[in-house]
Amino acid sequence: MAVPARVSIQTADFDTGAELAALRAGDLAVGAVACFVGTVRDRMAGQAAGSIQSMELEHYPGMTERAIEAMIDAARARFDIRAARVIHRVGPLALGDQIVLVAVTSLHRGQAFQACEFLMDYLKTQAPFWKKETTPEGARWVDARVSDDEALARWGDFAPNAG
Repeated sequence: MAVPARVSIQTADFDTGAELAALRAGDLAVGAVACFVGTVRDRMAGQAAGSIQSMELEHYPGMTERAIEAMIDAARARFDIRAARVIHRVGPLALGDQIVLVAVTSLHRGQAFQACEFLMDYLKTQAPFWKKETTPEGARWVDARVSDDEALARWGDFAPNAG
């Protein structure tokens, strides 16, 4: 079985089970697989259900993949992980659709959990994606959130996005 690419930016949905199987295939040293799947929800924090009707994500081709590859390299340098896989969807997405998969393998669960969370914190704040939400009042571009920068800050050096 071919080793999957570390990063995929795509419009198509993904099969989490197949992705995890491919990530750990042939590596008998893997003792832990940690995974995060983000989905389109119908509200932002503190808002009522139905305040979001759909979402659209845009990216800067080439730059986005390089930025995420660098994030994976940073995770490998910081944590004892065997492999990592990031899939991020772009284009129009409906409520309930999968947006992102971050998966990490390691010998032990602690390193896998930490690396997965580290990668997700960096993706939320440092990857060049732009998110537009459609609400009952119309479409709006979503600004970076202070809470995402605060989550990233615990890992050390970073450049805040929210203001």
